[in-house]
Amino acid sequence: MINLLPLRLDQAPYFQRWLRDPEVITYSLSVFQELTTLAQVTDWLARTLQDQKSLTLGVYLAETNELIGYAGIANISRVNQAGEYFILLGEKRHWGQGIGTAVTKQVVARGFQELGLNRVMLTVSVPNEGGVKAYLRAGFQVEGRLRQACYRHEAFHDKLVMSVLKADWST
Repeated sequence: MINLLPLRLDQAPYFQRWLRDPEVITYSLSVFQELTTLAQVTDWLARTLQDQKSLTLGVYLAETNELIGYAGIANISRVNQAGEYFILLGEKRHWGQGIGTAVTKQVVARGFQELGLNRVMLTVSVPNEGGVKAYLRAGFQVEGRLRQACYRHEAFHDKLVMSVLKADWST
């Protein structure tokens, strides 16, 4: 279905196209709301690819090798053996096909097996029902709620804090 492989700086135009679509970035990083030019996106991607405290991977369709998004673990703490999961599937035609769940399971497995993490957490906007369902299917549990933590579409909404522990992990 998908392969998780390195990203390249020359793929910045994919990100720029995705970030131009308000539906794609509605529940994503706040910085995505501000990146508009190819130069800004390229600069962001360069910094992202150089971040030593993150595992950042491209999400590619196995059949065609088409880049459809990116995912990984950010803010990795070796001391706490923890990190924060992220994903953006930029190609909307692949939404609702289980790709988000599959990617999440693969990235979390890498976090536990390759990075030696004990805990992977994330935050997800409550209105992002598809994301919440994918994370639950991938083994995450709700830990709490951040009240009115995000502002989109001229309204505040809550975010859920979710995590999965190595001891609870099943692939």
